[in-house]
Order: sequence, then structure tokens, then C-alpha cells
Amino acid sequence: MAHAAHRFYKGVSTAQIKDGPAHAVLLDGRRLKTPGKLDFYARSQRHADLVAAEWEAQSGDIKPDTMPLTRLYNVAIERTPQQRPAMIAEFRKYGSTDLLCYRADEPQSLRDRQERVWGPWIDWAKGMGAALNTTNSVIAVDQPDAALGALSGHAQPLGDLELTLLLHFTAVFGSAVLALAVMTSALEPGAAYDISRLDALYQAERWGEDEEAQDIAAQTKAEIIILGQLI
Repeated sequence: MAHAAHRFYKGVSTAQIKDGPAHAVLLDGRRLKTPGKLDFYARSQRHADLVAAEWEAQSGDIKPDTMPLTRLYNVAIERTPQQRPAMIAEFRKYGSTDLLCYRADEPQSLRDRQERVWGPWIDWAKGMGAALNTTNSVIAVDQPDAALGALSGHAQPLGDLELTLLLHFTAVFGSAVLALAVMTSALEPGAAYDISRLDALYQAERWGEDEEAQDIAAQTKAEIIILGQLI
């Protein structure tokens, strides 16, 4: 097992990259690199400051799991440029099995809650050109090509960072609709996560939720809120 890297720098700062709109994060005056040794860059001073704060907060061993902004930027820089078509296709695929489209057959109280909480976002997606079908069956429901094409159309023009963030949110929520709502600022990231957990929260109300599940959910929600600062 690889040992965690010890904090090897004293000071963290930022600087605008010469002849460009991007900003660098500097460790003792040296430009931060991605794990693949590419130059790290942030698209704005605000983003650079947020990433710099993650590095400044490290003490002793550097813990990447406490730096979600840095991690997401690394993916956007190293992987997304080469994987854009596959990522857009994946986003479309999530739309074809979107969490919000699958309602419970029973109990009725859960189904009513799903309709009340999820229904408005299905309507919102329709307003975005993605009119998705819903079902109360466990059998997959077919989605119109036009709706899935509309989802792809919203992903296509996004920059590498935004596309990376969209796919991350989609995977966490299990919903392309909720992720798109967050990326367009129609929905707060934390609220979207709660909406995606409607079934789990319903079951916890009835039967209780174990502490480990609560801790994982709380950590995931906190990270989602942090990543929302990149929007």
C-alpha cells in the first residue's frame, strides 16, 4: 500500500497565468501539478482560491479525500478532454433510466411522496425539452429519443469542468434531471441530494437508519455542497 504524502510545502498562493484567463495554484511558488504531472489550472480566481484553501488546510499527511475540488479539477484536466463523447453518451444513458421516472407501486404513501417531490422536476425537465416517461413498474420504461437528445444537447456545449461536474452529480443522484437542474442553478446541490434520497429517507422514517448509513449520507451531501461552489 502506498504511503500518504506528507505536506512538503509551507506556503500556498495563486497567480494568474500569463497571457490567459486561467489561474494557477502555487505551492512555495511552484505551480501545482495534477497526479499525471499536467499543469493544474483553475478557470477563475475564485476557483483558484477555493482549491488553494484545500491545500492550505492540509497538515501532516496530505489527504486527497478531503480535497474534492482538487480531485474534480484533476479529472477535468486529465481525462475529460479525451472522454467527452463517452461522457455525453453516459449522461444520455442515465436519462434513459432516470431515478425520478420510477415510482413505487406501493405503499401509496411513498408513491404520493414521490409524485409530490419528483413530479415537479419531471415537469421542469419537460420545459427543458426532455419529456421523460414515468412508470410504477420495475420494468424499464422506454424514453423518447427526442427527450434523450435534449439531455445530450444540454451536455454538449459544457466546458470540461462543467461536464465533469455534471457527470459527477448525475452519478451521485442517479438522475440526469436533478444534475442538470443543479448545473443550471434551478436547484441547490444539497436539496438535489435530499430529493435523490427520498426512498431511503422514507424507509428511515419507518424503520430507522443505521449510524453508518447516516454518516455516509452526511459526508456525501457535504461534498456535493462543496462541489457546488464550482458552478
